[in-house]
Amino acid sequence: MDVSIDTVSPARVHALDHLEQIRRDDAYVGELTIDEADARTRRQARELVAGVTRQRRWLDFVLGKAYHGEYDSMEHRLREILRLGLYELLFQSTPTHAAVDEYVELAKQALRPGAGNLVNGVLRTIDRDREHIPTPDTGDDAEDLALRYSHPSWMVARWLDRFGLDDTTELLRANNRRPMYSVRVNPLRASRAEVADWLDEHDVVHVDSPYLDNHVRLKRLQVLIEEGLLDDGRGAVQDESAGLVVQLLDPQPGDTVIDGCAAPGGKAMHAAARMEGTGTLLAIDAQADRLDRVEQAAQAHGVDDLVQTQAADLRAWAASPDPPQADRVLVDVPCTGLGVLAKRADLRWRRSPEDLEEMAALQDELLDAAARLVRPGGLLLYSTCTTEPEENEHRIDAFLARHVEFALESAEGHVPDEMVSDAGFLTTLPHEHRTDGAFAARLRRVAS
Repeated sequence: MDVSIDTVSPARVHALDHLEQIRRDDAYVGELTIDEADARTRRQARELVAGVTRQRRWLDFVLGKAYHGEYDSMEHRLREILRLGLYELLFQSTPTHAAVDEYVELAKQALRPGAGNLVNGVLRTIDRDREHIPTPDTGDDAEDLALRYSHPSWMVARWLDRFGLDDTTELLRANNRRPMYSVRVNPLRASRAEVADWLDEHDVVHVDSPYLDNHVRLKRLQVLIEEGLLDDGRGAVQDESAGLVVQLLDPQPGDTVIDGCAAPGGKAMHAAARMEGTGTLLAIDAQADRLDRVEQAAQAHGVDDLVQTQAADLRAWAASPDPPQADRVLVDVPCTGLGVLAKRADLRWRRSPEDLEEMAALQDELLDAAARLVRPGGLLLYSTCTTEPEENEHRIDAFLARHVEFALESAEGHVPDEMVSDAGFLTTLPHEHRTDGAFAARLRRVAS
């Protein structure tokens, strides 16, 4: 794109480039890289890309009402410029003159002078009528909520059936908030107080987790990445819901633990730290290149003597003659990820109802494989980062029907009571707990 960053802010230029790349190449929001830009520009560009991607459906609704023409037929680059400008006006509180002038100039340089005039007219029209932005009124509650909170209609319809109007609205709002991050302090490398002091020294605003002793919450990770707190193993980015999964696994010193879908290794490192340097943790993953990250993390976290890696498909590996038997087996299965929509801005647009059925088949296969690795009396822990029953409760019901040698144990006593479902599962929800949405079940092997 031939745009002069002398007249348009570089963050906006980079954001437009990446939004076009997402559309053209099906790239991911998280893949945005701007090597030549400073840290502030990179951060601003990422926020713009994630925000526009997250709010895309609502932005298109508002723009479509203000544009005198066939909005759906508008050229892609012009539409992205309008989305960026409107996002800044509605969600970043950028002063009107600053946002409009920049995007008018961007449209002129990236397209033609007339495009700048159109951007000016549409954005100023919406800005003048801010208090009267139309509300979706299709007569269908799911469609109206999906438009207003920028989600696929099929997702919203499912949640309305399960949660009702008020809770669904709160869930949609939670998915659209700027995500809260959590960092787990590694007690083998630093104390919580030492990490808290480090964060204070680097002006990183943080609060203690209400659920986990070794976790702190914060809004930005950039300083931690740039200053090496994560590289040297003192801390690791881990959502509290993932930390609660490991707490539910409850690995003990001296245990033999298998993590069947281990990469990139966050839960494995947490489990190894709880084992206090004794025992064995076998991290298995089908992708050998991703296991490199597990090995690097083990070294940084001081658990490389404990952690062993194995590049293998869990299903084939467990089907081999006399597979190893473990005290505890964790199978954190691939899933639709509908519990992490706040952090994965583009994921909502990449999922379909058909994915639930496809994922369920894979999850059953992985559960059956993991079951073969649990010694009599041992524990199998199934976990996901999704909110959907087809991937959660239904999978456990189906598993227990196939495997009479296992029994469900309640999560009660291992995690906060407010996160234990009536059936005894660990269940976290973004709008209730300010964590990712997650699910886990303890399955005890009670017979050979």
